[in-house]
Amino acid sequence: MEQYKQEFIEFMVDCQVLRFGDFVTKSGRNTPFFINTGFYRTGDQLRKLGFYYGKAIKETFGLDFDVLFGPAYKGIPLSVAAAMALNELYGVSIGYCSNRKEEKDHGDVGILLGTPLNENSRVLMIEDVTTSGKSIRETMPILNGLGVKNVSGLIVSVNRMERGTGDIGALEEIGQEYGIKTTAIVTMQEVIEHLYNKPYKGQVIIDDKIKESIDAYYEKYGI
Repeated sequence: MEQYKQEFIEFMVDCQVLRFGDFVTKSGRNTPFFINTGFYRTGDQLRKLGFYYGKAIKETFGLDFDVLFGPAYKGIPLSVAAAMALNELYGVSIGYCSNRKEEKDHGDVGILLGTPLNENSRVLMIEDVTTSGKSIRETMPILNGLGVKNVSGLIVSVNRMERGTGDIGALEEIGQEYGIKTTAIVTMQEVIEHLYNKPYKGQVIIDDKIKESIDAYYEKYGI
């Protein structure tokens, strides 16, 4: 596993973004692990997060796109942080764009924040976590309605490796449905591999009991 992926997993633990216990996802599934990117709360944390996204973006997509689109609301800081990181890491000037939940009718009018989009825009979508793919299915019609024809793909922070509406993973299902490439900074398989029964800062994050809960969850919802 690449070094930046290992560091990112530990970074999520340090920020309390990745937690283990009893949770319910937005899609209504009871889950033994939860990823809440709302716990990235400081400038330093967002800068580091942007760098992890930037490295994963370069590895999978290269730099052949113009705009990072982050769906409201959590996608807004992600698109900004990653665009800044791509500039600092690779010297490229990538625009950021996000949608508003309500269209603005005065001042900076419209449904978008940031870089305007048109049929010539080359867009890469950035999200926090995809469990069912609901937010992306809400986002694609917005992009299509703006005339965007070139969506390079979708990157999320963690691939939860759960089934979508069929028998394949939700992230892979989105890719097939819209004909785009999808990826994540890390997968849950990589998270488990890195943390299972391995002390981190004097604590075992995933012990045998938690691992059993995760295995049972994947028996029901896993790819």
